[in-house]
Amino acid sequence: MKILLLGKNGQVGWELQRALSVLGEVVALDRRGAEGLCGDLSDLRGLAQTVRRVQPQVIVNAAAHTAVDKAESEPEMARTLNALAPGVLAREAQQLGAWLVHYSTDYVFDGAGTRQWVETDVPAPLNVYGRTKLEGEQLIQTSGCKHMIFRTSWVYAARGGNFAKTMLRLAQERDRLSVIDDQIGAPTGADLLADVAAHAIRHVLPPLGHNNLTPSGIYHLAAGGETSWYNYARFVLQTASQAGMALKAGPAAVNAVPTSSFPTPAQRPLNSRLDTGKLRSTFGLSLPDWQQGVARMLAEIL
Repeated sequence: MKILLLGKNGQVGWELQRALSVLGEVVALDRRGAEGLCGDLSDLRGLAQTVRRVQPQVIVNAAAHTAVDKAESEPEMARTLNALAPGVLAREAQQLGAWLVHYSTDYVFDGAGTRQWVETDVPAPLNVYGRTKLEGEQLIQTSGCKHMIFRTSWVYAARGGNFAKTMLRLAQERDRLSVIDDQIGAPTGADLLADVAAHAIRHVLPPLGHNNLTPSGIYHLAAGGETSWYNYARFVLQTASQAGMALKAGPAAVNAVPTSSFPTPAQRPLNSRLDTGKLRSTFGLSLPDWQQGVARMLAEIL
């Protein structure tokens, strides 16, 4: 089997290189491309030509415009990367008979209420990032290609920057921290996102696959449980303290504040809870609680 992976050096893409390697040949590209192949999502023609040249059985798109606030000032670029490029990949996948695996976001919802979002809830994005990611989903769905779209939230990885690393740095510099407590979600590791994608791909392809029994569609994928950024920060600092890290601001020195205390160009949803029941039942999975993945990530970076 041949797999075309886009966004290989991002947080999720880096983990996908590992997770997908056991399934077959992985042609992994970043924005710079390689050997005449295009991995730049802004080059729509180049993307199409690359798919035709590689002839993969599976396309995995881990690339996107993820700078949520920056997207407000460059909506056309965000739309190209988050909507038009996935649309091109979907069209090429449909012509090849290939599967397309794509990552989306809880930001397609408006964050109202307190219940978990299910896949059939009506989207109502609050910002450019959410709107362009939603359009990408829609273009994939209308293409007719076989697809799995994984909506996720609060993604982190040991590689690169993340919320936990920021909290640890600030806790070493300051006596007190202020962290938002009215946004609720589940911190989800890039390693979990990659492993679930690999499992799902194995599930739908021969010899195990029964494509007629595993419908194309959207699946919510996030770690188990829920928390606020405030309690997430306290967990990080508590874990670091127990590991012997010297902090000026411990868990007790974290102040809970509302989202309005930190104005941003892009409005954030308050409710990022995702119901993962469809994913778990379809693929026979059990998703670990968010604390397990965060603790493992902290053990790696501390």
